[in-house]
Amino acid sequence: MKFFYTSRTEIKHLVRAWLIISLAFAIASSGLSFKSDFLISFIVSALTVGIGFLFHELAHKVVAQRYGCFAEFRANTQMLILALIISFTGFIFVAPGAVFIQGNISREKNGKISAAGPLANMILAIFFVPLLFIPSAIIHKIAVFGMIINIWIAIFNMLPFWNFDGMKVLMWSRKTYIVMLAAAFGVSLLQLLI
Repeated sequence: MKFFYTSRTEIKHLVRAWLIISLAFAIASSGLSFKSDFLISFIVSALTVGIGFLFHELAHKVVAQRYGCFAEFRANTQMLILALIISFTGFIFVAPGAVFIQGNISREKNGKISAAGPLANMILAIFFVPLLFIPSAIIHKIAVFGMIINIWIAIFNMLPFWNFDGMKVLMWSRKTYIVMLAAAFGVSLLQLLI
């Protein structure tokens, strides 16, 4: 199997989810309008939560493909529409879809595939830190939002419930789960720099 194979269908699903997530966050933060504030919110959302979503899902995909599995992201259109509707209240809840994996995977491999997503968000949160020190209002806004949103995507996905990544990591290795959760909360201390 080709490393990091992706289909046109998957690309369409990723782009659709990225755009709708970015739009929902922009609406929640500034309301839907044709003013420059909304356009700035949309760009900031696309470069922060949008990138966080992409890296999270693609991290799952890359690890699954390294294990020889077929793995592709599929958007959940109903949940994306619901996220858009909810965003008009000023709140956000997004379940954009998932990477569907086919292949023979053990509990350990499933745990590692699941851990890859939150780990990608923790790394992204750290990546945004140096941008805090660039003297530009828009870059500072991107840095702050990028850091915060990726921290919370990581922590939220590490919850040990239902079909969340945290549950799969915990089912594989309690020790790894505790280390990853501690790391996510450790990375959250970066918010003190704001």
